[in-house]
Amino acid sequence: MKYIYNENKKGAPVFILLHGTGGTETDLVSLAELLSPEYNVLGIRGNVQENGMNRYFKRHGEGQYDWEDLEFRGNELYEFIVEKSKEYDFQLEDVVFVGFSNGSNIAIQMMLQHPTTFKKAALFAPLYPAEVAEKQDFSDVDIFLSLGKGDPIVPESESKRVINLFKERGADVTTAWVNGHSLTQEVALEAKNWLKNNS
Repeated sequence: MKYIYNENKKGAPVFILLHGTGGTETDLVSLAELLSPEYNVLGIRGNVQENGMNRYFKRHGEGQYDWEDLEFRGNELYEFIVEKSKEYDFQLEDVVFVGFSNGSNIAIQMMLQHPTTFKKAALFAPLYPAEVAEKQDFSDVDIFLSLGKGDPIVPESESKRVINLFKERGADVTTAWVNGHSLTQEVALEAKNWLKNNS
């Protein structure tokens, strides 16, 4: 997998940057710098192609996930992060996922697959269109969710499903709403404030 690693401060938490469809490993670097310039940064490029665009997992259409591929790619990405944590000497519990759209969705997948490992995430425009039967314990998870009013990709009912997915498992959930499927300066500043209050 293609990636970048920027060490800003030895021993600081690590942002794992997960881009949206068609993005690259550097897309969210400026967001990471805004959230906290001291945190280290691991940006990872999705290794699935859809019409020449980078993604983290396959889908059959808008909002129609290939669930088998999502599970496989979630495990593959998790193993990659574990490998990088050894290479760059950071702890998985010090990871903060920062995802947009497709990147948020793979982050949710990894958190569901490894509920005791990841403790913090700022997810923008997430979509996870499934009922999850297993009740993982997220009581020590802090999560910031940025959701869209009038989002053409994620209906509001699906945004609420993501909120409930975390709340029902006991996570401490902070929500913010934007217009459409977007990541605005305003919501980035709200995420920065959330991170400061939860560090």
